[in-house]
Amino acid sequence: MNESPLFDPTILTDLVSMRMPFGKYKDYPLYRLPEPYLVWFKQKGFPKGKLGILLETLYEIKLNGLEYLLENIRKKMN
Repeated sequence: MNESPLFDPTILTDLVSMRMPFGKYKDYPLYRLPEPYLVWFKQKGFPKGKLGILLETLYEIKLNGLEYLLENIRKKMN
């Protein structure tokens, strides 16, 4: 039986490299989205698909004070 990994590490690099495709924060890097915007998505529902997974992951990262993880990745990518 082939099990998929519980966590895809490319999610963190995607949070640093991808930009918000729509809305008030269109073209912002995902990792820079403000926490209140993510809280709004949490209340209203995250989008379907990969973007929703990324935004929900970012919500959890910010909620738990783990932004330094993304800063380390951002520094390595530059």
